[in-house]
Amino acid sequence: MKKRLKQVLKIIGILFLAVIILVIWQFYRFSIPKTDVAIFKEFKKNNVPVFIDKKEFKSFDYRVLATQKVIDTTLPAIVFIHGSIGSALNFKKYMLDSLLRKKANLISYDRIGYGIYQTGEVQESIAFEKDMLEDLITKLNPNKTILVGYSYGGPIALASKKKYKKIVLLAPAIYSNQETLPWLLNFYKWKITRWMLPKTWQAASKEKLTHKKDLQNFEKSWNENPSKIICIQGNDDWIVPYENSLLLQQQISSKKFKLVTLKNAGHGLVWTNFKDIKRVLIQQLN
Repeated sequence: MKKRLKQVLKIIGILFLAVIILVIWQFYRFSIPKTDVAIFKEFKKNNVPVFIDKKEFKSFDYRVLATQKVIDTTLPAIVFIHGSIGSALNFKKYMLDSLLRKKANLISYDRIGYGIYQTGEVQESIAFEKDMLEDLITKLNPNKTILVGYSYGGPIALASKKKYKKIVLLAPAIYSNQETLPWLLNFYKWKITRWMLPKTWQAASKEKLTHKKDLQNFEKSWNENPSKIICIQGNDDWIVPYENSLLLQQQISSKKFKLVTLKNAGHGLVWTNFKDIKRVLIQQLN
């Protein structure tokens, strides 16, 4: 009986180890930044051109994706800012969309720490991210530029005090008292398990752990943003609570702010509610 029990426990142990290895492998598979070649292939199979550029900001290199080689100044521009974890490819579906490409210049970029350059070296600073964003779009006409900030990208867009054509926030993480710390962050906190996380996950964990304190430097002045703002969020978001959007609605005048609530949508609205978000973006371009 004891021998059989040992065999069963051994099998369970092997299966458990196999599951852990599979989970770690999946983490790495989906978290390793895609190469330029892989991105070209993804766009090519959809018969859409993509132009990849390497930019530099304060000695950091980062990657920019665009649907046009040269900015068409007769058209507005949409600049996408991803969250944590994230990349420029979070907005691939938008950049592949024929109507959006026809109506606007589309630009997306890897924030420092999430791309193929200096992976993991996040700066943990909204001010740094804001300055980098403004440096990237310095040649764009602000009056014809729409910033789209998703999750952690939300406060980056809001922190810019320039007046843009519009700022569109997607499930923005913008209030310190609404910050949640998922249990999985412990894998980063514990040195014994930190090595298991890909560099991009470590980067996101670092940002998450300092985001609450950093937000306190900005959250009281969101209403000073001169742009008109549209905030889109699902009321079933447990990663970035829906209360973030409700608090922003209270802080900013209704003349400048509009809240679009997506019923039963979660934090993955960028993918799950593409049609809803696209509809709002098209309305801003018309």
